[in-house]
Amino acid sequence: MLLSVALITYNEEANLRRTLKSVASLVRDGRGEIIIVDSGSTDRTLEIARSFGAKVFVEPWKGFAAQKNSAIEKAAGDWVLQLDADEALEAGLATEIEAVLATTNAMGFWIPRKNFFLGRWIRHGGFYPDPKLRLLRRGAGRFEEYGAHPTVKVTGPTVWLKYALVHNAYPTLSGYIDHMNSYSSAGATIAVAGGHRRFSLINIAVRPLLTFTYNYFIRLGFLDGREGLLLHLYHSVYVSWKYAKAWELARSSGKVPQAPEI
Repeated sequence: MLLSVALITYNEEANLRRTLKSVASLVRDGRGEIIIVDSGSTDRTLEIARSFGAKVFVEPWKGFAAQKNSAIEKAAGDWVLQLDADEALEAGLATEIEAVLATTNAMGFWIPRKNFFLGRWIRHGGFYPDPKLRLLRRGAGRFEEYGAHPTVKVTGPTVWLKYALVHNAYPTLSGYIDHMNSYSSAGATIAVAGGHRRFSLINIAVRPLLTFTYNYFIRLGFLDGREGLLLHLYHSVYVSWKYAKAWELARSSGKVPQAPEI
């Protein structure tokens, strides 16, 4: 078997069909498989997964990295393509993957990602090409925990692909804000572990302003119109939330003095 497509899911009926249709050509006729580790979906996620012939495993939530590692550990293919349930392969990527896997000596492949926000492809402000190391030779790498955005480490040479993943993460503002609230909580835990435990006006007020200025003006985020403005504005709010939550988390554990740090 050449390729295993590995995903983690939770209530992804709105996205999963699009994702699995985009990889169907890679796994048909016994050339590959789809592995899904679900953490207790209550919608039609598992029904959709099984309609595409996926091997479904239901496991308690263990954190992003551990859950993704659980999925790739179940893979039987020579290669593993790890996807999020709100990602799909753009036209051309499946064909490119088939071609490179037949000839490569690499251990992994970086894939550019097109992020869509409120229906618009965000091309500036650091959101493209947004490379992700997602196609791995089986056994060559594992995800390491980094809050909501775990990273994968690969031993050996890696190569870039031309075609992209399409990331349909944020079709609505409310969904984006909900995600940023969740991600800032995960980021707060990392910030505390990194020593950010005091109430810091620099982190809570100045850093978000600098983040917005850098991404919106210097990295040309303003070229993405109204959607770019909203994206970078609320991303800077996420930065503030993260450090405020880190202070709150440290305070509740009794590990931080109450005097503010400027």
